[in-house]
Amino acid sequence: MTAEVSPHLWFPEPRLSFHPENTGDVAIHPLNGLLRYGPYSAGLVPDPIRVATIAPSGESQRLYNFMKDLNSEFKATERRDYLPTWPGFRSVFNLNMRAAAKNCHIQLDDRLGPEMADSSTPHVVLSSRLTRAVQTLDAIREQFDVIFIYIPQSWSSGFVGGEGEDFDLHDHLKAASATRRLPIQLVREDRALAYPHKASVMWRIGLALYAKAGGVSWKLADSDPDTAYIGISYAVRPAQSDQPRFVTCCSQVFDGDGAGLEFMAYNANEVEVQRDNPFLSRNEMFRVMTRSLDLFRRRHAGRTPRRVIVHKSTEFKPDEINGCMEALHLCEAVDLVQVVEDVPWRGARIDRPQGGNRKGTPAAFPVERGSLLGLGPRECLLWMHGNVAGITDRDAYFQGARSTPRPIRLVRHAGHGPWDDTARSALALSKMNWNNDALYDQLPVTMSYAKVLARVVKRMSGLGATPYQFRFFM
Repeated sequence: MTAEVSPHLWFPEPRLSFHPENTGDVAIHPLNGLLRYGPYSAGLVPDPIRVATIAPSGESQRLYNFMKDLNSEFKATERRDYLPTWPGFRSVFNLNMRAAAKNCHIQLDDRLGPEMADSSTPHVVLSSRLTRAVQTLDAIREQFDVIFIYIPQSWSSGFVGGEGEDFDLHDHLKAASATRRLPIQLVREDRALAYPHKASVMWRIGLALYAKAGGVSWKLADSDPDTAYIGISYAVRPAQSDQPRFVTCCSQVFDGDGAGLEFMAYNANEVEVQRDNPFLSRNEMFRVMTRSLDLFRRRHAGRTPRRVIVHKSTEFKPDEINGCMEALHLCEAVDLVQVVEDVPWRGARIDRPQGGNRKGTPAAFPVERGSLLGLGPRECLLWMHGNVAGITDRDAYFQGARSTPRPIRLVRHAGHGPWDDTARSALALSKMNWNNDALYDQLPVTMSYAKVLARVVKRMSGLGATPYQFRFFM
C-alpha cells in the first residue's frame, strides 16, 4: 500500500465576456470588467429602471435615501485587494435607475406593529400585509420594473415562524412575487442599511437590481455554444402541507456561456426515498430531461445541444441514468455528474525544495483554485476555492483570506474522457452568480441556484406549466 496520490492538474481562472461581439472585452475580475467595458447586455435593458417601493408607515424616506446612495460614489472599506470603488449605478451600467410613478409607492399603515405585537403568529400578520401590498402593485405592473421592500428590524418577530414551523419571510415573499412574475429586492435595515461598508452593499444591490430588471452583467468568454448545463434539485414540503411532499424543484437550463437561465418546476409523482434523499423513476427523469431539452431548443431555434452536462447533489440511480439517456439520445455526449459539497479532504500547498533541501516548504498561499486531483476513473477532487493569480498586484488573492480551502468531489455516473471539460465548466459556472459581488462561489451556479430554488419553490401554491426566469427568485 502506498501513501502517494496521483499527479494533480490545474486549470486557469475562467474569463468573462462583457460584449456579444467585441471578443477582446474580457476579464477574470467581474467588477473590474464591468467598470472597464460595461455590462454584456448594454442597451437592452429599459432606461431608466423604475423602482416601486413598499415601506413601513413613516419610513419611506429611508428607502428613498438608500436609492439615492445607489447613484453616489463609495470607496471600498473592506476587501480592498478585490473590491473596486462603487462609482454610482449609472457609471457601472450606463443607464439610470429612479423611483417609479407616485402611485407605485406603498406605505403600510401604522397599525401593523401593534397587530404583530398582539398576535401569537406575527409572521402571518406581516407576510399577509406585505403580500397584499405586492398584489396591489401587480395591478399596475406596467408602471415599474423592480420592487424594493424595506424590512426594518422592528419587524424581526415576523422574520421566522414558531417552533416546528417551516417559515422564512424572505422565501415566502419570493414565492408570492415569483408566482406573479414580479422581481423584488428586500432591503433589510440590519443588513443593507446598518452594514458599515457602503461600497460592498452598493455593488451587491446594484448587480442584483440590474439582473432583476432583465440585464446580463457578463457571460463566459470561453464556452461551447453547443453545450447545455442542467442542474437538478429537489425540495421537501412541510409534512403538514396538503400538497405532494416531494417536488422536483428545478431542472435549470443554462446556455453554453452560463446565461439564459430558465427552469421548470413541478410535482414529482414517482419518487423513491432512500436515506431521506428522493430519487426519480425512469419515467420521471425522462420527463425532467425532455422538458429541459425543450427549453434549450426554444432558445436556440430548435437546435439540439451537442453535449449536455447534468449536475445534482445526490448520486444518479440506474433508473435515473436510463431516463436521462433515453431523453438525450440525440446528443453526442452526456455527462451525469454528482457534485458533493461536504468532503473531508483538505489540501496544503508545498513549494518545491530549494538548494540542498530534500523536503519542500509550506507555501505562503493556499492551494490554487482550479487544482484537480483524481481519486479514480470516475471521481476527482476539484478546488473551487483557493488562491487566484492576476487579481491583485501581489499576483495572489485568496477570497475570504481564512481557513484551509476544501475541494468539492465530482463523481461521474455517465460520460467518459478526461476531466478537463467537466472541471473547466464547473469552475466557470461558479462565476455566473449575478446576485453576488464575489469573484466566485464555492459551487457551480447549477448547484448554488438549486439551493435557492429548493427553498422558494416548495412554498409556491401553484407551480404552473410555463418556465420561470431565475431573476424572480434572486
